[in-house]
Amino acid sequence: MLHLPALRWGKPYESLEKQEVFHFLTGEPIAAISQVNGGMLQLDMRHAPRARAVLRQIPSADLLQMCSRAAHLFENETLPVGDGKQSVDDFIHQQSASTGLPEHMCRANMKKNSFVLANMADILDALTRGLDLEILSRGYGDEGRGVIVSYQVQSPVLGAVLPNNSPGVHTLWLPAIALKIGLLLKPGSQEPWTPYRMVAAFTEAGIPAEAFALYPGGHDVGGTLLARCPRSMVFGSAQTVQQYEGNPRVQAHGPGFSKIILGDDVVDRWEEFLDLMVESVFSNSGRSCINCSGIWASRHTQAIAQALAERLGPVEVLPPEDPQAGLAAFTNKQMATGTFAMVQQDLSETGVTDMTAGYGDRLIEMERCAYLRPMVVHADSPDRSVAKKEYMFPFVSVVQCPQRDVLKKIGPTLVCTALTEDQALIDSLTESTDIDRLNIGPIPTNRLNWLQPHEGNLIDFLFRSRAYQMAPMPAPVHG
Repeated sequence: MLHLPALRWGKPYESLEKQEVFHFLTGEPIAAISQVNGGMLQLDMRHAPRARAVLRQIPSADLLQMCSRAAHLFENETLPVGDGKQSVDDFIHQQSASTGLPEHMCRANMKKNSFVLANMADILDALTRGLDLEILSRGYGDEGRGVIVSYQVQSPVLGAVLPNNSPGVHTLWLPAIALKIGLLLKPGSQEPWTPYRMVAAFTEAGIPAEAFALYPGGHDVGGTLLARCPRSMVFGSAQTVQQYEGNPRVQAHGPGFSKIILGDDVVDRWEEFLDLMVESVFSNSGRSCINCSGIWASRHTQAIAQALAERLGPVEVLPPEDPQAGLAAFTNKQMATGTFAMVQQDLSETGVTDMTAGYGDRLIEMERCAYLRPMVVHADSPDRSVAKKEYMFPFVSVVQCPQRDVLKKIGPTLVCTALTEDQALIDSLTESTDIDRLNIGPIPTNRLNWLQPHEGNLIDFLFRSRAYQMAPMPAPVHG
C-alpha cells in the first residue's frame, strides 16, 4: 500500500501514527498517510525563511519555465509520490476513490490546475499589472517611471489548510512558488493527492525541495498553521469564514452563494438562458463555491424552477468511472443525511416548494456512502431562509424578488452573473460591495477568467506596497 510521508521542508518524515485512506465504495485501503502534530509544525517554522531564500536564488524567468515544466509533468507523467510511483491514471483513480468525485471530474480538475500552472506568466502579469517579478523578489526597483517602488513580502511562505471537497481550489495557492514564496500545506485527509503530486511535479521540474512542507494531521495542525504562519489560507464553512473575518493574516474561503440575476428587461426570454443556468448549478457536481446556488428574478420564477427541475431532477447516481456520472458521493454518510435533514427543514417553511419532489428520492444511501440527487426549490420571497443557503451538491433556489429589492437582499455573493442590458442595474451591481466577481451577460458562474483574481488579489495578500527612497552616499571626507 502506498505510504505518503510528511514533508518537513523537503525532507520526508515517516511517523509512527498513520491514517489510512479507503475507497468510498469498496472500503479497500488506498494509502497510509503519516500524521504529525502541531508541535512539530511550530518547531519547523523556524526553517520557513530558508524556503524563500532558496527560491530567491532562481531568476523569475527560470522559475516561470519550471512552472510550465511542472504543469506538463503534473498532467502527463508518472511521478514519484510517497514511497511509490504514480501514473496519471493512478492519480485519477485514487482521487476519485477517496473523495467520491467521478473520475472524469477529477481529470477536469487536474487539467484546470495544470492550465493555471502552465499559464503562470500571463496570470501573474495580469495580477501585478505588468510589474517586473524581480522587483517582488528584490523588494524594490524602478517600474519604468523613474521612481523606486517597493513591495515588502509579508511572509516567507504561504500556508494553506486544504479541503476535501473539490480539487479545483488548489489553483489559489499555485502562484506562490513563482512569486518566490514557499508553501506550507496541510493536505485534506481525503484529498492529499493534488498537493503531493503537485510538489512532486515542482521538484522534478527543478524547484528546490526545501521550498515545500506538507504536514498531514488533525485539527491541531491546522490551528497551529493558521496561528503561526504570517499569511495563510483556510477553506471551510460560513462559520470558518466568520471566525477569521478581519484577520489580515488569514484569507478564508467558504461558501460562495453565487447567483444568477435576470433583469426585468430580459426575464421574459429566460428560456434562452436555461443551458447556462443548468451548467452553473450542475458542473463539478455542485461542489464548488462558484456553482450557482440562487437564481433571482421578478417574474416567471415558477416556470424557471420547473424547467430546471425537468433538466436536473431525473439525474441518477452512476458509478464513478462512468463518463456520464454527474454526481459526487458523500464519503461520510452522516454528512449526507445531516445535509438532507437541513434541506427538509428549509422546505417546511411557507412559500417554499420542492420542484424536484416528483423525480424520485433525493437521498440515496449505500453501505459506505450516500448521494444527494439534484434539488431545485422555489422561494416566493428573498426573505425565505432557503434563499440564503448553499449546500455541497447540485442545489439551487429560484427566488422571486422585485428588481428594485435585489441589491438589498442578495447578501454576500462570490460570483454574480447578471443577465441584463439595463445600464442602471449594471451600474448598481458594479457598485455593490456584496459582489466579488461580476459577470455582465451570459457567462456561467463556474467559468472563471484566470487573468483575474478569484477571491481577492494574492499579490495584495502576500506583499505590502511601501515608500522606498535611495540617494548616493557622500564621498568620505579625509582630514
